[in-house]
Amino acid sequence: MSASARPYSRRFVSPPSLFGENAVSVNRMLVAWFVLPLLLLPFHFALGQSAEWVKSPDNPVLGGDLGVCFDVTLIQEEGVFKMWFSWRTKKSMGYTESKDGVHWSEPQIVLSPTDSGWEELINRSSVVRHNGRYYMWYTGQTSGNSRIGFATSDDGIHWTRESKDPVLVPEADWEKVAVMCPDVVWNEEKKLFEMRYSGGEQYEPNAIGYATSPDGKTWTKYAANPIFKPDPNCVWEQHKVTAGQAVRRGEWVYLFYIGFENEHLARIGIARSKDGITNWERMPSNPIISPDKGKWDGDACYKPFAIYDEKEDFWRLWYNGRKGGVEQIGMATLKGKELGFEKK
Repeated sequence: MSASARPYSRRFVSPPSLFGENAVSVNRMLVAWFVLPLLLLPFHFALGQSAEWVKSPDNPVLGGDLGVCFDVTLIQEEGVFKMWFSWRTKKSMGYTESKDGVHWSEPQIVLSPTDSGWEELINRSSVVRHNGRYYMWYTGQTSGNSRIGFATSDDGIHWTRESKDPVLVPEADWEKVAVMCPDVVWNEEKKLFEMRYSGGEQYEPNAIGYATSPDGKTWTKYAANPIFKPDPNCVWEQHKVTAGQAVRRGEWVYLFYIGFENEHLARIGIARSKDGITNWERMPSNPIISPDKGKWDGDACYKPFAIYDEKEDFWRLWYNGRKGGVEQIGMATLKGKELGFEKK
């Protein structure tokens, strides 16, 4: 690079020049170098921290000989991470445990397809611990449709379907042929289960909807669905947004979600809303997780699931990365509780 092309150059200024004929220009330089950065510090902190997610050097943390593993849901209990993951090789939901989120026990199948006619493949689940029991909402698929089923368990391993029929099916025009990727939380204030789910096309759904239920079985869809749609002004998510995970912290509900630039290129972003339904605000630094060319997640990054560690003060986020036709599970971390939004 030539000297004229350098973004800046350093120059030694002798003390006499601070008081001579060059005093004005030199003092301007000092203001630019030292004073202005100090004045701008309050604005820097008002914008929140610079959120940098770091991918684990052990990635992928689940996959390899297991075959295609994708779309996870987790619960942390008594120092143990319990993960339910979509095991495409087995057409079923798998289960595994870990103490650090990186090293996982030998997985086992916990929910498999039946001859019901609507669940030839089982995947994309959400698990909640409520009133001493485990509740699972899962995606059942055939070659042309996706629907959501419901099962319960006392131990998170042995599951009983609560209905032979799906509890959520595509009905609205925007849902087309598929509802999938349920993300369910219990709202103690409302005494309701809240579900964010993806609807649209079968290969990759198009947008995110919202529904509520008092018992996990009978659901009422939000009249103004979808609640979260792709932003045509953001190239990285201009095509589709799917598979959101809602996390309430303080007065905000944060939505970790997949954004599609096109049908095959996906990244991960975050948005927030006061009520978790309307007036979503995207984080300016989106996307937070992107493919690393040539690596195990080099073609796409899908389906985030994040947990904040209060004791250690950092976030863990699991996601599935794709290279070619192979998907595996990886993890990324973020120091501190602030995700990077402007503080209001």
